[in-house]
Amino acid sequence: MNFQRGKEKEPLEINLVPLIDVMMVILIFLMITTTYSKYTELQINLPTASAEKQLERPNEISVLVNAKGEYVINHQPVSWRSVEQLADDLRRAGGTLKEPVVVISADATATHQSVIRIMEASRLAGLSQITFTAQSNK
Repeated sequence: MNFQRGKEKEPLEINLVPLIDVMMVILIFLMITTTYSKYTELQINLPTASAEKQLERPNEISVLVNAKGEYVINHQPVSWRSVEQLADDLRRAGGTLKEPVVVISADATATHQSVIRIMEASRLAGLSQITFTAQSNK
């Protein structure tokens, strides 16, 4: 039964204003509470040495690595053959030293692999104390 004769039915509408208001409040809440992290490449600050030069210790094995990957052990040039041969050269350079320290001085443009070879050769030679030199920033 239609008691409202002559009146047209109003079309049903969804009121979007309250939905937009709620969405704006949620958006503002998320923007305020979210922390944005900056993902970029690793930021690395390399160490610099400002201490005075340490005197040479008598139980030190000096290893120099140049940019081409050539080695000098205790002022004697060594040709690269294998890690085992490098370990033998380090043992000979250590001689009768008590607990020798391997001091690696590598060129800034030397490959990472050439330094790792020295570290591996030191391990094979039984030399567990390794240190690196740095250029003074003075």
